[in-house]
Amino acid sequence: MATPEEFEAAAARSKELPAKPNNTILLKLYALYKQGSEGDISGDRPGGFDFKAIAKYDAWAGLRGKSRDEARQEYVEFVNSLF
Repeated sequence: MATPEEFEAAAARSKELPAKPNNTILLKLYALYKQGSEGDISGDRPGGFDFKAIAKYDAWAGLRGKSRDEARQEYVEFVNSLF
């Protein structure tokens, strides 16, 4: 399992990607980071026409039940795979 330090290092490294990732990759990075740092999502799904917020909510909600440790490990591995 990734340590909290490795997780934060991967988060910092994700800001230095060689190319701007597509939206699918950005949503996966976001969801894994949020799940790894905060755990399961809470609150209501955004409504209306805030499509970005809806996409982010749905991506994070899709990881519901995944442990923080699992999400951290997956996040570190995913960031490393992007280099």
